[in-house]
Amino acid sequence: MAPFDAILFDLDNTLCTNDQSGETIYAGAFDAAGLDRFGEPSDLWAALDGPPDHGDHEGYLADGFERVAAKHDREGVDARALARGFVETVDYSAVSFRPGAKEALAAARDHASVALVTNGPERRQSIKLDALGIVDAFDAVVFAGDMPRRKPHPDPFDRALADLDAEADASLHVGDSLEFDVDGAHRAGLDAAWCPVDIGDEGDPDPASYAPAYVLRSLADFPAILDGGP
Repeated sequence: MAPFDAILFDLDNTLCTNDQSGETIYAGAFDAAGLDRFGEPSDLWAALDGPPDHGDHEGYLADGFERVAAKHDREGVDARALARGFVETVDYSAVSFRPGAKEALAAARDHASVALVTNGPERRQSIKLDALGIVDAFDAVVFAGDMPRRKPHPDPFDRALADLDAEADASLHVGDSLEFDVDGAHRAGLDAAWCPVDIGDEGDPDPASYAPAYVLRSLADFPAILDGGP
């Protein structure tokens, strides 16, 4: 018997990965803005502070570029132009499945109702779903980027469960982020399966402190959960 009535999946870095390199997008931002490059993609990732502000993704990126510019003594840089260039360079259709993702999704659909809960807005995430061919793979889809509150707040999980007519204590959420997926699921009363891109990277938070019910090295291991495995 299936241990869950509903299974929720995250999208980015869980079911799929972006095939564009950070270097391609970072360089493209400068090319589009017509500015001489400074810094590296890693500088921008380190400068971005928490999740994007709701409804102002460009402003969030511009703040990051301003911090990188200050680090490299580049005064008066048009950070907003760099942010626009960054957004224009990203190809949201350049995605592919993580190993085992298609099989995990198929197994989930054989055992339970299935939902997608992603922090991205519909205008970006729907492109990825179409590119992956899984637009119709879910019984419910929640684009939390279009909601007032995103993961780890319980609201996106609550909406998915309401759409599925499922109870939290009989549901599982699968995601790559300890902070947004595992902690968010727990706040909403769900069990969580954690499937990071890489386990044990230096500087990563301690997964034990988040206590996911399952730790998966690959989504290829996910069907065993549904068959009563560890």
